[in-house]
Amino acid sequence: MKQRSFATTTLGCKVNLFESGLIGHSLQNINWQQVDHTDHADLYIVNTCTVTSEADRQARQTVRRLIRQNPQSLIVVTGCYAQISPDACAEIPGVDLVLGNDRKLDLHQLLPDLIKGELPAVLVGDPNEHVSLPQDIVEDCDGHTRAFVQVQQGCNQGCTFCIIHTARGPSRSFPITLIRRQVERLVLNGYREIVLCGVDIGSYGDDLSTDKPAYNLAKLLTEISSLDGDFRLRISSIDPSYLDSELIDVLAGEEKICPHFHLSLQSGNTLILKRMKRRYTAELMYQRVGELSARIPGAVFGADIMAGFPTESDQAFEDSVIMVERLGIAFPHVFSYSDRPGVPAQRIPSQVPHSLRKQRTRRLIETGEKVRKDLFERVVKNQLKAAVLVEKQEPGCPHRSTGRSAEYLPIVIQTGSFAPGMLINVQITGIDGSRLIARPV
Repeated sequence: MKQRSFATTTLGCKVNLFESGLIGHSLQNINWQQVDHTDHADLYIVNTCTVTSEADRQARQTVRRLIRQNPQSLIVVTGCYAQISPDACAEIPGVDLVLGNDRKLDLHQLLPDLIKGELPAVLVGDPNEHVSLPQDIVEDCDGHTRAFVQVQQGCNQGCTFCIIHTARGPSRSFPITLIRRQVERLVLNGYREIVLCGVDIGSYGDDLSTDKPAYNLAKLLTEISSLDGDFRLRISSIDPSYLDSELIDVLAGEEKICPHFHLSLQSGNTLILKRMKRRYTAELMYQRVGELSARIPGAVFGADIMAGFPTESDQAFEDSVIMVERLGIAFPHVFSYSDRPGVPAQRIPSQVPHSLRKQRTRRLIETGEKVRKDLFERVVKNQLKAAVLVEKQEPGCPHRSTGRSAEYLPIVIQTGSFAPGMLINVQITGIDGSRLIARPV
């Protein structure tokens, strides 16, 4: 009997990447073969995102393309867009199953009934009541040189522009024993960089114990950093309200933790932050990020920043531009506020015109580019040495490799042939457009 095959397409965040790996691992355990999403497969799984209306559009486009290219294959749509808009997914001709976040990790158990045509078209429940959490250990992160490990699920914040807390349910922390075993296995299998991720990673531990002091992200990072093995540790996007003195002490004190931090800032204006229902002021943000920067002088920062939130005045926007400059946000992830049903911000009067949102988005991106250019020039001037995680060989240049440093700086290694996943010590020597140039040391 021919072995059946599946392929996954993952849209959105690092949590989705990890969950796609769990889905794939469970299917392989029942003797399905994983193939690339560009190859023919008997089953295609699209793990979707719904963080913006553009993400919704991309999800629909991806599903339609797969159906058009593979009309005889089974198509399963899951993830946050499937959770929030199951009917819109089910209405796409050719979709066989819409699976909510509450059941996405159970796909392997549902497949026999799906194949026989005995499942309803939509299986989407309430993530506040139930969500499938991982039980298995992932052996690898298919196609990635760094490994992603989810430590937390869901979010309790309820920002007025965001629907993810509805799609994911409340914050739930994974057991430390499971996280330890997962990291140990991936390191044993050769991964030199582990990325800890979550929907709201700073809330890790809040639900595990009522004891004081509670088990928290700082204690988790300390424990994972103490594991044996030659690896480095990176954390995904974090809210500045979690950057208290305990966490900053750990981030500054543990050698395995990468000096690169992606911050969920959103705005540099206190009134806008309040209307977003964020849990910090601009003053607290500057204080916390400033302390982290002072404790780790070589730290590099990225950030999520929104342009054009309702009521954002010219001055409020300028506060965000100043924030990028003052905090040295070299890698801003800028996006325009997205109109969408189901979020409180949609009901706020004084919506910013779309054309102005785009202008402001472009300006924030350009400001980040200037910060990054200044950073690159300082790095070259100071003759920085770095350890680069090799991601791939430069196309058409077998003796040039590309990768990222612990600071997440994009680097081209000019000489030598290095396999993806290797950590190579380099001396940075120059700038090549949007990347740095280096030679092996």
